[in-house]
Amino acid sequence: MIHYSLRCSNSHGFDSWFQSAEAYDSLHRAGQIGCPVCGDSAIEKTLMAPAVRPARKAGEPAPQPKLTEPQSELEAAMAELRRQVEANSEYVGLNFAAEARRMHDGEIDQRAIYGEAKPDEARALLEDGVPVAPLPFMPARKVN
Repeated sequence: MIHYSLRCSNSHGFDSWFQSAEAYDSLHRAGQIGCPVCGDSAIEKTLMAPAVRPARKAGEPAPQPKLTEPQSELEAAMAELRRQVEANSEYVGLNFAAEARRMHDGEIDQRAIYGEAKPDEARALLEDGVPVAPLPFMPARKVN
C-alpha cells in the first residue's frame, strides 16, 4: 500500500491510499480518481513528508489528536450549523413527523423544531407539501 497527498485543479487537498504506485498511475490515467469535495478529476500529487515519528522519551505518553476540534472548514461549518439549530429550535425527538404535520395543518402554533423521522415519514411530509429538510448530523437524543 502507498499513501499519496493529492490536490485537484480547484486546490482542494486530500489524501488516499493505493495498492501500488502502478495502481495509482492506471487509475489516474483512466480519470478514476476524483476530488471528494468537488468531484474534479484533474488530480496531481503534492509534496509529502515521510511518515517518520520523532523519538519520545521513555514514559512520555504519545500525543493524542484533539477529536473535539474541527479538522477542516467544512467540519467547522457543520458544527456551527448544529449549534445554531440546537440554540434556535426545539428538539421533538421521534415525534418530528407528527409535530411538523400538526403545525402545517394549523392544529398547533408554528415554531422551529428538529428531530428524527423515518425515511417514509419524511417522504410523506414532502409529498404533502410540508417544508422539511434533512440535517447533516444526528441530533443528540435527550434521555431522562
